[in-house]
Amino acid sequence: MTSSAAANLTKDDRLNALAGERYRSGQRLSGGWNEAIDAILSHRSVRNYLPTPVPQEAVELAVAAAQSAPSSSNLQAWSLVTVEDAGRKSRLNAVAGNQRQIAQAPLLLVWLADLARPRRIATEGGATGEGLDYIESFLLAVIDAALAAQNAVVALESLGLGTCYIGAIRNDPETVVRELALPEGVFPVFGLTVGYPDPTAPAGVKPRLPQATVLHRELYNAETLREDAAGYNRSLRSFQAEQAMPPIDWTDQVRSRVGTTEALKGRHLLGEVARKLGFKLR
Repeated sequence: MTSSAAANLTKDDRLNALAGERYRSGQRLSGGWNEAIDAILSHRSVRNYLPTPVPQEAVELAVAAAQSAPSSSNLQAWSLVTVEDAGRKSRLNAVAGNQRQIAQAPLLLVWLADLARPRRIATEGGATGEGLDYIESFLLAVIDAALAAQNAVVALESLGLGTCYIGAIRNDPETVVRELALPEGVFPVFGLTVGYPDPTAPAGVKPRLPQATVLHRELYNAETLREDAAGYNRSLRSFQAEQAMPPIDWTDQVRSRVGTTEALKGRHLLGEVARKLGFKLR
């Protein structure tokens, strides 16, 4: 075997090792391994952190990565607030239900859908900014924030840091707005904890649904959902056992999360709250 063939075999082996962790099934991948693919497929949510501060240089690199994400019409309708102050982080954690990862992480990033900036630019130029009053513009800003944040996550993980998204910031957006002094037209979309992972509590790669469940070619096809979900329940139970997590089937988790209004933990009021915060959502 030539050295080139051996190198390719090693890369294929690594790629399929990553697929094995991500799917815990017979799913195989091909097409070429590289460091970017490795970093993305290795993603895991980190909920146990060392108290070591996150270097400012790492934050600035993450923001540069975030700003390198696509932005609809180049409006760049997102902003970010960094939170390191223990008292402020604790108050935001109360909104999120007092989560361990927020308490431990030395840094909390709050990602914002920001229509205040484009509105100011519009009005100072003599326009009404009426185009910002529609659901499309709110959705645009949320998508911009999400794309930016995920770029930042990849960058932070490449630097040896761990992260975990905090959707529970949306449990009480008005409190978050007051705590961070957000102007009208700025909405907290989610938080992100950042820190160095605690090596004594390593996080595993959570398995995902089979590709057959989410990848549709030409036409949407849900015929395999029942069978795929049953297999995924088994994979997830295995992961939960390894991570000493409470066992629950994914299908039961989905039913619990969306089955009742109460399960939304106040987020069923987000439309009303967004309007209070200056989004007309026409």
